[in-house]
Amino acid sequence: MDTLLNVITAILLLGGALMSLAAAVGLLRFPDLMSRMHAATKPQVLGLLLFLLAIAVELRSWALVPVLIVCWIFQLLTAPVSAHMVGRAGYRTKHLRKDLLSMDELDEVVERAATRRREENGPTPGG
Repeated sequence: MDTLLNVITAILLLGGALMSLAAAVGLLRFPDLMSRMHAATKPQVLGLLLFLLAIAVELRSWALVPVLIVCWIFQLLTAPVSAHMVGRAGYRTKHLRKDLLSMDELDEVVERAATRRREENGPTPGG
């Protein structure tokens, strides 16, 4: 039984390591911010889940399971929020490649807000 649990732990650790490696490679290889943001969040969350499962299987302690679940829930809550904030900041600062977007649903909204802001503030001193 110990050998089987060790094999399962090894498989989970290898899976987690491969997911983390995929996230790192995606951060280095993908061409723009939006693709990199996706690479940083999706495989990383799954990789952490696999690592936490490996810890649970290896330590065989029911007392540890709630701590591991809380750790994973916090990761599930913070990864999408941080990715959203990075994507939003990248979009607002024009750090994206529009040629790679299939649809830009925010372009019209952002342009309308910019026009409204210009109308409210009046002409700029340099323009």
